[in-house]
Amino acid sequence: MLKYTLRRLLIFIPMLIAISLLAFIISINAPGDPVDRLTKAAGNEGGADQQSGTAKKDKEAKRKQLGLDLPIFYFSIGDIASSDTLYKVQDRDHRENLEVLTHQFGNWIAVSNYYHALLSFQKSLQKINIDIIHQQDSSIDKVKSHDLLINLKNNIAGLLTLSKVSLVNSRIENIDEIINNNNIFNAISQEFKLIKEVRKEMELKQTRWKTYIPSVKWYGMNSQYHWWLLGDIFHLKKTERKGIIRGDFGISYADSQPIKDKIWEKVGISFTLSLFSILIAYLISIPIGIYSAYKKDSLADRGLSLILFILYSLPTFFVGTVLLLLFANPDFLVWFPESGIKDPTIWSNHPEWSDSVWDIFNWEKIKHQAPYLVLPLFTYTYGSFAFLSRIMRVGMIEIVSQDYIRTARAKGLSEKKVILKHALRNSLLPIVTVFAAIFPMSIGGSIIIEYIFTIPGMGTEMFNAILNYDYPMIIAFFTLIGFLTMVGYLVADLLYAVVDPRISYK
Repeated sequence: MLKYTLRRLLIFIPMLIAISLLAFIISINAPGDPVDRLTKAAGNEGGADQQSGTAKKDKEAKRKQLGLDLPIFYFSIGDIASSDTLYKVQDRDHRENLEVLTHQFGNWIAVSNYYHALLSFQKSLQKINIDIIHQQDSSIDKVKSHDLLINLKNNIAGLLTLSKVSLVNSRIENIDEIINNNNIFNAISQEFKLIKEVRKEMELKQTRWKTYIPSVKWYGMNSQYHWWLLGDIFHLKKTERKGIIRGDFGISYADSQPIKDKIWEKVGISFTLSLFSILIAYLISIPIGIYSAYKKDSLADRGLSLILFILYSLPTFFVGTVLLLLFANPDFLVWFPESGIKDPTIWSNHPEWSDSVWDIFNWEKIKHQAPYLVLPLFTYTYGSFAFLSRIMRVGMIEIVSQDYIRTARAKGLSEKKVILKHALRNSLLPIVTVFAAIFPMSIGGSIIIEYIFTIPGMGTEMFNAILNYDYPMIIAFFTLIGFLTMVGYLVADLLYAVVDPRISYK
């Protein structure tokens, strides 16, 4: 079994690489720019500030911190028309537009000249101050001039992100009309003339045939994927970034906090609830399944089946809400707290109580938190009774009809010994199969249950991450679930050999 386990662990390596690669692909293709999200979270977003030199420097520093100034992968497969330095363009929309233009015209040099001409014109627009111009010439309509300048800025911003010829021509005509009919923009007329010239040159000197010739560009280890997966493991940049392989999932878009720190406490809460609910479900369901199989088709079997399937059919959000209304309601019964996992007031009076749920050896702390867990645990568990007990019942019925069970009875063994010693072990195989799903469930928690009972676990955290488009948190969750799923299947395979002597791994 040791050799088999080692072989399975070795298989984990390519599987983890595949999971990480899939997670990385999802992360880089997620909507929006992570730098914009992080600067918005830090309060650096704004119409004027967004284009200021300080804001751009902050964004550039953030991109370097996140490793977004590097190539995406160790290599790229494209065509000879594409640029091998396109990743250096900071703005994601600009980058995507340049890719489209390069594929459309097949001439990267001409596309690059057009892009830099647009950027230069945009910078010149930022320097225009209508207030100063109005002070120098009071005959100028200040309000109208402001509107025209905003119109120019919007049009040039559109040109930086548009590739469709009809839309581009419409923007260029609009800018041309504003500049030609308003003398205050004479200073930038030559720059706009240059834009039209390089645009025309790009259209005339098309080399689309280059887009049909494949090309492979090698970037080496200094790439975004390498940094995301392994971090600075080879000390390329002398930073503290460790990569997801060592538990560094980056920083959250929502509050710029390290994801590994946010996950640790949340996982502990969800793990505790899931662990207790699984233990309770198995301790109740297995005896029920054994009894139902032994009393097959009896009145007791049918009655238990009816009750369990009624419970199974009830949705968790309904049961959780009913439990709160019945047992945590001042208008009815107040047997249990209605939300949370602790009383902050009482908790603050006991500084020796650690906030970590992994601290499970403090009896006073356990007694304080136990009432908060009763209703959530029941809501977690009740739906498993029918499922697990039916699986156990079917497995037991199949086993008790085997020849070796009849032989055991013929030897004069008591019915209790036949069922619990000879039949039970082999009938656990279906239960072990279900057990494989426990590991990912234990970290994932339940979004509905944690939301209803206001439990700060991974379910609630994932719900908030989805609402806030916090993609690094979602990707971290996805990666952990993939890893724990593999661990679950490995544990299930090993348990097969434990419960059934006929199964062996060599």
